[in-house]
Amino acid sequence: MEQARSARESVEGTQPGGFRPFDWGHIALTSLIFGSAFLWISIALRSLSPGVIAFTRVVLGAGAIALFRSARILPAPSDWSRVVVAALVGQAGPSLLFAMAEERISSSLTGMLVSGIPVFAAVLAALLTRTRPSGGRVAGLTLGFTGIALLGLPALGESTASAVGVGMVISATIGYAVAAVFYAPLQQRYGANAVVLWTLSIAAVALAPFGIVGAGDSSLAVKPIAALVILGVVGTGFARSLMVAAFGRLGTVRASIISYLIPIVALVLGVVVLDETVEWIQIAGALVAIAGGWLLSRGRTGQAVQSST
Repeated sequence: MEQARSARESVEGTQPGGFRPFDWGHIALTSLIFGSAFLWISIALRSLSPGVIAFTRVVLGAGAIALFRSARILPAPSDWSRVVVAALVGQAGPSLLFAMAEERISSSLTGMLVSGIPVFAAVLAALLTRTRPSGGRVAGLTLGFTGIALLGLPALGESTASAVGVGMVISATIGYAVAAVFYAPLQQRYGANAVVLWTLSIAAVALAPFGIVGAGDSSLAVKPIAALVILGVVGTGFARSLMVAAFGRLGTVRASIISYLIPIVALVLGVVVLDETVEWIQIAGALVAIAGGWLLSRGRTGQAVQSST
């Protein structure tokens, strides 16, 4: 029971009450930065390979966060296993998968699929805290999965490459949701900057082979390099520090509503800047997934499952 209670405190965050103006501003800023990341990835792919993009962005992100003294706190030995898991599934994996996916599908679709993060986060939170989802939470999960299906439906009918791209993005969003469970308690102990610095550093080591191999398929060009620098420093270092801080304060599920604005930002930038096309069913899917996420963000996760003993 003590373990379940500790898990509940982590996934609920240090501020379980209603959002304050600062919280909404925090969520909005983080969402806007993350939403623009898919545009920078698309531009960087014009001359750089996915491996180079993934490796360089985490290196730049770690370098930017290392400038802050608060980032240099070493986690306790007992927490390093959590740091490593968060680094691999929440930093290294998504960084590579998003870049590889955008070789196959548009940046706008990639961003819209990220709306599934609150759904996966809610499932994991319910399992960890041993709770039964309320009726509202079940409705939210149903809407969320329906929205994700609608988003990916057109791509499944196009080509194998498109379907693989959708699968990569969904895998990355699941990785984000899993890492969020580890981010909350780590942030509460060491602060967001320290968590981001060490997870990005470990991710850089894991992605180094992909960066080395991908260098042969890359070439230097001004716009892709500039996009990669912005992606690394702002869209990886600072944005993920903001995200981890939100997970620690607001909890795993509620902070995942950062992904509410990501699809909108990615859609607008993809259509306006990159001249991408989006089908109406995908827009409907994003709205349905966002509605599901909103239901999941309300109140607590549900009622704790009582022990039979």
